[in-house]
Amino acid sequence: MAAVIYNEQELLVRLKQGDESAFTALYSTYWKPLYFLAYKHLQSSQTAEEIVQEVFLTLWEKRAILTIHSPGIYLAAMIRYTVYRHIAREKKYPVKHTDAAAPSQLLSEEASQTIDHKLLFDMVAKLSARLPEKCRMVFINNKLLDQPIQQIAEQMNISTRTAEAHLSKALKIMRSNLGNVSSFFFIF
Repeated sequence: MAAVIYNEQELLVRLKQGDESAFTALYSTYWKPLYFLAYKHLQSSQTAEEIVQEVFLTLWEKRAILTIHSPGIYLAAMIRYTVYRHIAREKKYPVKHTDAAAPSQLLSEEASQTIDHKLLFDMVAKLSARLPEKCRMVFINNKLLDQPIQQIAEQMNISTRTAEAHLSKALKIMRSNLGNVSSFFFIF
């Protein structure tokens, strides 16, 4: 019996309905690239694995309320912000806490950041969906999946200069539409 292959939108609909096989399909598809993205910034295999697991746990727990247009973009953005929060926590609390109030303060900070990040994810996803196809592909691969421009050019069978031009065009469009928020997103 042949396996049924679903497109991403069907998987997202099934995920929202609580279908574990849709979650498993998304997990299988995105776990490795998300792990490498986290590892690239943290240089810790254990921490990268924990962050990827945390992101997928959040995806499952909030599946009914999330509006996701592109799972690759959304999950990569979740990884970036989870890594960012991890680094910020490490700088703020470099040693283990004995104070009981500190973890609860972290949770309330994370809750407010989650709302801000969801809004940003949605804006980036909507804007990137409106980019010309090649600009969108270069933007996603470079800024969200952290692939080098040379690798993207090879994958798309275009010159490095052409890939850079597509990225510049995409960034210009994104910055003009996102305003000040874009500087935070594209620096990291």
